Amino acid sequence: MAAAVGLHLEVEVEETGTFGVQTDVPGVPHDRTNLVVRAFESLAPADGFNFRIRSQIPPVAGLGSSAAAAVAGLVAADHLFELDADLLAAATALEGHPDNAAAALRGGFVICHEGGAERFDPAPGLAAVAAIPPYEVSTARARAALPPEVPFADAVHNAAHAAMLVLGLARRDLDLVARGLSDRLHQPRRAHLYPHSMELLERARELGAVGASISGAGPTVLFWSPEDATGRLASRLGREVPDWRIQRMAFEPEGATVRALA
Repeated sequence: MAAAVGLHLEVEVEETGTFGVQTDVPGVPHDRTNLVVRAFESLAPADGFNFRIRSQIPPVAGLGSSAAAAVAGLVAADHLFELDADLLAAATALEGHPDNAAAALRGGFVICHEGGAERFDPAPGLAAVAAIPPYEVSTARARAALPPEVPFADAVHNAAHAAMLVLGLARRDLDLVARGLSDRLHQPRRAHLYPHSMELLERARELGAVGASISGAGPTVLFWSPEDATGRLASRLGREVPDWRIQRMAFEPEGATVRALA
């Protein structure tokens, strides 16, 4: 499962006759190893095109920056060359899993399965506040923390609570949403990688949120909240962790879009 949130990546692709990459995103390469370009070139050659990339998404924070980059490159190539490609399959091949890619591509909430992904609209009036710590946890380390097998009881717990989460989102039943956010598969096993994030997560109700979850592989904490309460929640979090970035966000109904350059 995944949700699209209102942090955006934009790429302008212009045919200039020479290849180039311009971006002010820290740590992002300016050559063909750039993920936007790699995604583009998985469908069509990038020779002669210039890529200008802007992103609001912090890297290595569990907020789907790599999926957004991959989807942007794929959508650009598909549009420019009129390919009508299976973009979800292509993005999944690049990412290794479909969840973030499906949310970036289609917007809203998505439930992924072997045949693709099912999408539904965000619950009206529900928003999020992200607490982004000043340190990173690599996806490789987060994945390595998970065991190859989990106890049966934990698997049952997560299956039941995932169902409650979907039902709560469909009904806009915030009590069900809060209960549905309970996890026993990945968060407890990764807690040693970001103990302060887990401390905040466990205090979500005390801090004024409906509930909270670790975003992606972490270490960002995503607090779920009624939209009209996000200001108070963000202020409280700012006092609790003054060196963290606190970001209010809507759940984004719109997926990847293409607009002509002016």
